[in-house]
Amino acid sequence: MFEIFEKAFLSGLGAIAMTQKMGEEFVKDLKEKYKVSEEEGKAFLDKMQTMAKESRQKVSDLAEQEVKKVVDKIGLVSREDYDKLLKRIEELENRQ
Repeated sequence: MFEIFEKAFLSGLGAIAMTQKMGEEFVKDLKEKYKVSEEEGKAFLDKMQTMAKESRQKVSDLAEQEVKKVVDKIGLVSREDYDKLLKRIEELENRQ
C-alpha cells in the first residue's frame, strides 16, 4: 500500500518539475510569437500557476479524503486514536 502513495508522490514531483519547465518555455513562446512583453508573459504565467496550485490543493484534499475512507474501511487505527489508547493504558496502569 505504501508503494502506491510513494509512486503518486513521485509522479506529482515529476509533474511539478515538468510544469515549471513548460511554463518557462510558454513565456518564451508568448514573447516570440505574440509579441507579448516578458512582464505580461510572467504575469500570465503567475496567474496560471496560482490556478494550478489551487487545483493541486483540491486534488490533494480529495485524495486525503479517499485515503481516510480506505483506512476506515480496512480498519486501520489512526495515529491520534493509537496515542489516545496508549495514554489511557498508562493511566490505568498507574492506578494500580
